[in-house]
Amino acid sequence: MKSAFSIFFLGTKCQSMESIESTVVKKPGETLTLSCRGSGFSFDCCNMHWIRQQAGKPLVWMGCVYSDGSGYDYSESFKGRTEITRDNSKSMVYLKLSGLTAEDSAMYYCARESQ
Repeated sequence: MKSAFSIFFLGTKCQSMESIESTVVKKPGETLTLSCRGSGFSFDCCNMHWIRQQAGKPLVWMGCVYSDGSGYDYSESFKGRTEITRDNSKSMVYLKLSGLTAEDSAMYYCARESQ
């Protein structure tokens, strides 16, 4: 029997980021997809980042997607199973994390890079 674990997501309400909170329960091996929407600023001006924090541990930067969506940068520890994309027309940024394990149980944050 496969065990399940929880993933919590909170979009930061830093300056103009809209806060969205949700709890997702996934099984090991499944894929997680999270969405975050920016509002009140020119969304295509800023690189967008994903950060996570496991219980009792410090924040960990996962990666970012460039302002125009032309490229991305990932932390070495997440390369190969992470995809960060964006849709500037909808002011949305997305995180896709595959091959989930219990170690992926954490709070996930989206954040915009300051101009």
